[in-house]
Amino acid sequence: MKARKRFGQHFLQDASTHARIHDVLDVQPEDRVLEIGPGRGELTVGILRATENVVAVEIDRDLSRHLRVRFPQLEVVEADVLSVDASLFCGRRVLGNLPYNISTPLLIRMTEKVDCIDMHFMLQKEVVERLLAIPGTKAWGRLSVKIQRIFDVRPLFDVEPEAFDPPPKVLSAFIRMTYRPEPLTPKNLLLFDAILRQAFSQRRKTVENSLKSFQIDWAHIEIAETLRADQLTVAQYVRIADEATRQM
Repeated sequence: MKARKRFGQHFLQDASTHARIHDVLDVQPEDRVLEIGPGRGELTVGILRATENVVAVEIDRDLSRHLRVRFPQLEVVEADVLSVDASLFCGRRVLGNLPYNISTPLLIRMTEKVDCIDMHFMLQKEVVERLLAIPGTKAWGRLSVKIQRIFDVRPLFDVEPEAFDPPPKVLSAFIRMTYRPEPLTPKNLLLFDAILRQAFSQRRKTVENSLKSFQIDWAHIEIAETLRADQLTVAQYVRIADEATRQM
């Protein structure tokens, strides 16, 4: 079955990479697994050997049909993973070889009320660099702040383009995401998101200028208003949002 460009499909076909993924996943019989975009089911085979409780979300109608025939015991949900009910994630270990066009929206969705166990994703290396970025670097942005507020991200290994069919034009990386023991929680998430959006849309300006539409007492929160958006930490953004909430 050929990959479809409109779905951003690149099927992972390298057996040694499959083995490395199964090794780091270490799926146990009691685990409940949600696989996103299983494609032809090459990883699904090993997961089903380890546990019977597997749900696969696949948007491609032909691949969904193929999976149901190949794995009668597999629960296949034919849908866009961005639109499935959040309850599908609850209590599950989440795995996915994510197309570039859905990777950021899905990662953002995982920061909402999605109560899974852990996540293992294959992503473009560029996206992984944004997830792992630190303040003061070019890669530090909204995605970095939103993910690191809740998750610890651990890169596990890189994957060369030749491991996929068809080969992508970029390097990929396999990562693990787990919940931070003490996530940073702003008092008003909508306001927090609005502040991030405004700050990083004008990242070269000082925060005093980029966030002037918000009522921020910079001295009160002990943050220098001369800093730029890409110099602030996650904790500082939470303090800014809480200050804006206090002033409302």
